[in-house]
Amino acid sequence: MDADSSAGLFDVAVIGGGVVGCAVLRELSRYRLRLVLLERRSDLAEGVSKGNSGVIHAGFNVRPGSLKARMNAAGLRAIYGLASGLGVPHRKTGKLVVAFDEDGRRHLEVLRAQGERNGTPGLDIVGAAAIRNLEPEVRGAWALFSPWTGIISPYEFTIALAENAWRNGAEVRLDSGVTAADCRPDRFILETPAGPVSARWVVNCAGLQADEVAGLAGPADFRIRPFKGEYLVLDKAAGDLLRMPVYPVPPQDESSLGIHLTPTTEGPVLLGPSGESTDDKDEAGSTRGVMDRLKAEAFGLVPALGRVPVIHAYAGSRPKLDGLAAAGGPADFLVAESRRHPRWINLGGIESPGLTAAPSLAEHVAGLIGAREDLRPREGFEPGLPGRPRFARLDDADRAARAAADPDWGEMVCRCEHVSRAEVREAVRNPFGARSMDAIKRRTRCGMGRCQGGFCTPRIIGILQAEGLKPEDITKKGGSSRLVFGRIKP
Repeated sequence: MDADSSAGLFDVAVIGGGVVGCAVLRELSRYRLRLVLLERRSDLAEGVSKGNSGVIHAGFNVRPGSLKARMNAAGLRAIYGLASGLGVPHRKTGKLVVAFDEDGRRHLEVLRAQGERNGTPGLDIVGAAAIRNLEPEVRGAWALFSPWTGIISPYEFTIALAENAWRNGAEVRLDSGVTAADCRPDRFILETPAGPVSARWVVNCAGLQADEVAGLAGPADFRIRPFKGEYLVLDKAAGDLLRMPVYPVPPQDESSLGIHLTPTTEGPVLLGPSGESTDDKDEAGSTRGVMDRLKAEAFGLVPALGRVPVIHAYAGSRPKLDGLAAAGGPADFLVAESRRHPRWINLGGIESPGLTAAPSLAEHVAGLIGAREDLRPREGFEPGLPGRPRFARLDDADRAARAAADPDWGEMVCRCEHVSRAEVREAVRNPFGARSMDAIKRRTRCGMGRCQGGFCTPRIIGILQAEGLKPEDITKKGGSSRLVFGRIKP
């Protein structure tokens, strides 16, 4: 690798386009730094950041004194305001952790005490009558009520963070996985498919691949063990039956938070996740036995949801630190400079509550860099994004006015989610150039409704063609996931 062949020297290269990497990029864009984010896939939020529950955690499930606890508490204070400024769908809903017997109630007391030590506001243990008042369809004898818990669209949050950083001068490079690293005294030279990238600092936010990326700079000090979780998605009619996340008392081994029910910002309700250690970081299959268990356990908490149809199933994996867990409990977050190479910062094991903690983890990383050199504020830093209208949220008068000015606002591409052609066109022309069905889905919700893309897929292909893509270059999620293989008619 030749340092002189790179397009100049970056101050910081962030590896990984998930929510933590994009939060770090956005936080560092506050300063007069030349920044680049390198993502190995064809879009942002393609890994851990798309396959999770989208919960803003209040902080009572993490061990007091840990980095997780500190980052969760600080992230909770920041995320609601940040999401509002970026125009990301979110809602402070509250949350119930439900118990059915005395053993469960005692565990709720432990969780409340733990939360109070972590500074979690407003925790209260309530009885069956209060549960019914908060959530009429939920069964349970007692529950821990957390008023500060919320929900957020994790992939929209990730994309908005990156777009805000881009508007403040940062670069984002997709299809740019780092395959090798030349560690020199004054810089790191990172090899990517598009050529080498030179940077004075490297921040490794590669999620499930964080140990592999760390290993490019020498033997890694940690190893990531993927922990797979499967989910079911209920039709948006479920949103009328459940307004807040509902969890069972978590397993005593603290490996997960148990199979729970989580409403989303647009109405569908998630059942899951399950929890299974696996050796395959890319494993994302759904299995009949797990799907049956998800329904049985979730409907035991909220029986009324059993009559709502399941419209989709998916899976995601959490990046657990392997071999570094404290005795009898889960491992903490790892955020540290490499012992071999100063200015190379690794973030490992950023599992739940990593989504909530992303803003505070980003500030923590900025603090590590700021401790070594002077970070000068960027003049004219823009903390937010301009509003992006959604047809589904507009009133009739606004819809009519937009359609009169631009007919694309009056053409429905996705009937299930009420997405107009104008919104899909905007997604295709976004700063990072959505070129796959999944990239458009994450920006518009096309394909997330009852028909799961049956109506909108051919229409989106037509829009992508109109925007200059050849049919054979259109994919579901980048790479080799082609949708079109040729014509059947001339």
